[in-house]
Amino acid sequence: MNVLLIHQAFVSPNEAGGTRHYEFGKYCVQQGISFSIIASELSYLSGKKVHDNLEPINEEFIEGVKILRAKVSSGLHANFVSRIISFFSFMVSSAILGLKEKRPDVVMGTTPPIFQAISAWIVSAVRSRPFLLEVRDLWPEFAIDMGILKNPILIWLSKKLEMFLYNHADHILVNSPAYRDYIINKRIDRNKISLISNGVDLQSFVRKEHEYSIRTELKLTDKFLVVYAGALGVANDIPVILKAAQRLHDRKDIHFLLIGDGKERLNLENYCRDHKLQNVTFAGTRSKQNMPGILAEADVCVAILQNIPMFKTTYPNKVFDYMAAGKPTLLVIDGVIREVIESAKGGMYIQPGNVESFVSAVIWMVEHREEAVEMGRSAREYVRRHFDRGVQAKEFSDLVTTLANT
Repeated sequence: MNVLLIHQAFVSPNEAGGTRHYEFGKYCVQQGISFSIIASELSYLSGKKVHDNLEPINEEFIEGVKILRAKVSSGLHANFVSRIISFFSFMVSSAILGLKEKRPDVVMGTTPPIFQAISAWIVSAVRSRPFLLEVRDLWPEFAIDMGILKNPILIWLSKKLEMFLYNHADHILVNSPAYRDYIINKRIDRNKISLISNGVDLQSFVRKEHEYSIRTELKLTDKFLVVYAGALGVANDIPVILKAAQRLHDRKDIHFLLIGDGKERLNLENYCRDHKLQNVTFAGTRSKQNMPGILAEADVCVAILQNIPMFKTTYPNKVFDYMAAGKPTLLVIDGVIREVIESAKGGMYIQPGNVESFVSAVIWMVEHREEAVEMGRSAREYVRRHFDRGVQAKEFSDLVTTLANT
């Protein structure tokens, strides 16, 4: 049996970002299922080549998972028009590459960006195989709420495209319970939708002896370390963290460490330089393999998004990583993920956009370190019981097996 996934933003363990699909693919391979992924040759976070080799690596295997790199136009982070061109170029190149591969038993497309799901539908239609649509974010609703998508005609076309995919998918997979409710409210049969939430491989979040230390590298050994790990984009509302750092600039014991990259990074770094913020460090992207060691050295971790109603529906990957690392989370996101953190007693909720409340929460964590450590322990135990990636990978394997046999 062979599963083909088309995913422009796919991340291997050697890259920075969430590895949900790699872990699902690795489990499938262990069950005797061939798993192939068509990904972009450019990193979705940085916009740079995934491989720096002079000769491009168009095909590789990582623990049995086959990864094919499709050509894509540069300028992913240049501006909105260049970004759309990048999406369309991947849509075309990935569909061509998918049609050249041996006939799959299941074709899976994931969104966002939504255009790659069209590629998967084309391959499934030509090959007459089931089309599995995975919804990881609610596009175009997020883009509309953020004000990125404003033109009425484009909004209308985007919603038509969204419904086309929902109606033409043989099955829909979501990673948040709120996404399932949203799609059901679009009058899609609930029996056509499966929930396999975001989660984490706890075994990978065990600190190894003599492991590399980011505190030592950056000379932060004596600091209370507030860590954000993830994309530095418009949606992530990083200015709230920087404004909090500005208010806490006289607290020499507190330091903010930002791990990641994105199209807003330069603007954020310029803000720190202009305001002479010496208590903020941008450490760039780090591979998923290095994240357990980095998070192990955090005192508290931050998950943050803009104050937008639709963001209440999301299950951010980073929160489950923080929990698996046994760290308390400062959660600046309302909605379903707030329910997780509060049920786990694994951190503190802060109203999105509220800088003063964020500052107060950081100070509370500094002054109540034993309680903060206990929050981290509680978070790890909760994620072990409810969001274990091994259990989720089996559910995914069972789902694609069922689809392949229909």
